[in-house]
Amino acid sequence: MIITSSIEPIYYILPLTGLIVGLFGTILGGGGGFFFLPLLTLVIGAPVQTAVITSLVATLPICAVGAAMHYRRGNVDIRTGSIFAFTGIIGAFAGAAIANVLTPELLKTVFGIYAVAIALTMILNTTRHKIHKTTPLKKKHKRTIYNFKKPAFGFLAGIITGTFGTSGTAPVLAGLFSSNLPLKTVIGTSLFVLLANTSFGVGAHLLLGQIDLTLVVLLTSGSAPGALLGPTILSKVKTDNSESSIKYVYAAIMVIIGILMIVK
Repeated sequence: MIITSSIEPIYYILPLTGLIVGLFGTILGGGGGFFFLPLLTLVIGAPVQTAVITSLVATLPICAVGAAMHYRRGNVDIRTGSIFAFTGIIGAFAGAAIANVLTPELLKTVFGIYAVAIALTMILNTTRHKIHKTTPLKKKHKRTIYNFKKPAFGFLAGIITGTFGTSGTAPVLAGLFSSNLPLKTVIGTSLFVLLANTSFGVGAHLLLGQIDLTLVVLLTSGSAPGALLGPTILSKVKTDNSESSIKYVYAAIMVIIGILMIVK
């Protein structure tokens, strides 16, 4: 169901916030929903269930624009992304069913725990990758493990999408990083996967929750231009020597957001 809420003074921060999220979402490979949900619940005060579906709809333009622009620059691994997307779609429908039975407070707490857990997984994978650079003999064994991780992380991302309305950015990034793809390919492929997950997540939630059109319009008025600028900026930045640092920073941000969702 679509609703239109009256504009409150606090709502005027949404376009600027959307611009920032859209910009960094397409630079870091996240659709933005991971940040939209805490913003809508902790700052705006929107009901959690409304925030979930509103976040998904507001994330769609970022994923679509970001994926298209990264594809034009050759930053999308279609083969790997398709594995994540296929299992993610299945997970999205399962997640929508889960969200329908969770209370708002439990939903926030579980989201916080998930954010911290994925961040720790990303840190562990990054550390292992740096260590294994000196042990090439284990490459074949690692490839077998990573082939298993791709559908597993994809399915988890789909469940997160359907449950929290966040597009499943964290598990997708964690899975792609563990596949040892270049950073720019991870970012572009992530947006491709998130576009599929978010599209089906919206469909799964459409009959279960309320979409606040006012919030969507205000968020996307900033996020769409930000999504256009992000890939252009990334194409001019050399990332080879800073991949590990970027991963650690992203993980730290997820930990902070996760803790806030648990305690508030």
